Amino acid sequence: MAKAMARHILVKTAEEAEAIKERIAKGEAFDKLARKYSTCPSGKKGGDLGEVRPGQLVKSIDQVIFKKPVRMIHGPVKSQFGYHLVHVFFRD
Repeated sequence: MAKAMARHILVKTAEEAEAIKERIAKGEAFDKLARKYSTCPSGKKGGDLGEVRPGQLVKSIDQVIFKKPVRMIHGPVKSQFGYHLVHVFFRD
């Protein structure tokens, strides 16, 4: 069965997600920004979602994790919780 390792940052607006994505692109650490800004409990762990399998997360995030290229920051991705930046480390 497929599995992946990913982390994310969850915020309320697409604008906030874009601003954080720009900061990451300029070299700021994803995990530090996740701890500071993410509204998800995973923010305390630098946004780490751990090992996930298809169907465990909301569909919009699931599709990014299992269909988009790895080792890139994807987003903002909208879900019923807000806007996510998603970083996939590994997938098999």
